[in-house]
Amino acid sequence: MASTQSPVLECKGISKFFPGAIALDAVDLKLYPGEVHALLGENGAGKSTLIKCLTGAYRRDGGMILLDGEEVSPRSTQDSQKLGIGTVYQEVNLLPNLTIAENLFLGRQPMRGGFIAQRKMHAMAKDLLAEFGLKVNPAEPLETYSVAVQQVVAIARAVELSGKVLILDEPTASLDRDEVQLVFSVIEKLKARGLAIVFITHFLDQVFEISDRATVLRNGRVIGTRELAGTTQTDIVTLMLGRQLEDRIHDRAPSEAGDTLIELKNFGRRGVMEPFDLTVRKGEVVGLAGLLGSGRTETSNLIFGAIHADQGEALLEGQRISLKSPRDAIGHRFALCPEDRKNDGIVGDLSVRENIILALQARQGWFRPLPKAKINELAEAYVKALDIRLASLDMPIRLLSGGNQQKVLLARWLATNPSFLILDEPTRGIDVGAHAEIIALIERLREDGMALLVASSELEELVAYSTRVIVLRDRRQVRELKGDEITTANIVTAIADEQMAEAV
Repeated sequence: MASTQSPVLECKGISKFFPGAIALDAVDLKLYPGEVHALLGENGAGKSTLIKCLTGAYRRDGGMILLDGEEVSPRSTQDSQKLGIGTVYQEVNLLPNLTIAENLFLGRQPMRGGFIAQRKMHAMAKDLLAEFGLKVNPAEPLETYSVAVQQVVAIARAVELSGKVLILDEPTASLDRDEVQLVFSVIEKLKARGLAIVFITHFLDQVFEISDRATVLRNGRVIGTRELAGTTQTDIVTLMLGRQLEDRIHDRAPSEAGDTLIELKNFGRRGVMEPFDLTVRKGEVVGLAGLLGSGRTETSNLIFGAIHADQGEALLEGQRISLKSPRDAIGHRFALCPEDRKNDGIVGDLSVRENIILALQARQGWFRPLPKAKINELAEAYVKALDIRLASLDMPIRLLSGGNQQKVLLARWLATNPSFLILDEPTRGIDVGAHAEIIALIERLREDGMALLVASSELEELVAYSTRVIVLRDRRQVRELKGDEITTANIVTAIADEQMAEAV
């Protein structure tokens, strides 16, 4: 199909730079009429940045956008809509207290005698929605209908405002199966009308059900584009997560590393993570593998108390403990370096020194300040031990590179002398040198007897340092790999194998 037509929209060498990071690196993308093109990749792959460049939310730093063969440069979302590019997000960006008709025609309502022609607007709305197979009362407030109906209304508005390219960013994330089918039926109608549709989701089953082609981004680069008719889920997962799927045998720690430190039984939270069992021993690294949305971050946050588990129990060296909050976890000498270090980890305007001692000071209490001499001693020691590159301990942490920010976060928690360290995507978005240093640190901490839980989309890393790997899919555990079973190929198979996931 794609080879016999001209693209509606074409990106050529799109690049976008942020201080200390390359968000997009010469990205090429072609969208053809009458196709659904899935845009895939883990968090930080560049999907959102690319969409923002296409819709005028970001000004690109390189490359060009061609629409119907003509170069365009949208400067705002309104500008992109006028050009023919519409976007619908997971969170419906409409006004729930207004009627369906008012939402559809907001800003362009039919007028009569200086007033809105309500009857005409309702008739127009009814006819428009009928094209999408939706039979609702357009005079009713939007909030009286399901999220799926609201999504269809948002799609209808976007199509009417644009009409050439429709970008759907996680439109089915909060829908049940029947609601997904309603949205998919609308997408099929739009395909028949010749729209080019970009579909962003982390549900691979849905990608293969509705999409014609898929482009995979990783670290701001296009890894590959595939016609899905001749592609398997394993092929796509391989593009997303693995550079080379070759088994790597290395000297792992013995499977029985030491005494059990933490044991979780039937632990979980309804609607967040299905109940799971997990044991972590002293001197071992348990890896968490899975695609975006599989439950890696949810598992980490449940154990650290950032998400309160509503079922199950936690045992620390055989004794039952409470993990209702991060304060509880820190009190038990747990530590968590979160996935989103900029929003959930560092305090950008505080100095490097202040960021390093933050957790230790919080554990001691804010009314018992640490002595300045001890603060300086700790900060200097960890800057040296982790080779944190900086001009001064007094400089704001936001001025450091991503890799050095991550090292400061590790220093913060290591300063608390934790017995259990949880790392969520510890090497994401950092340079190669820092990458290798953090992997070496993980192995050194394991050798020193610390218990670690590491969630990562970097499969080769997990293979390199994990003593066990738990594979997650759809927010539940589907397989545990041990010893020589831990290979990138086995992890990808477990992630992609739907039948295996359903059988567990």
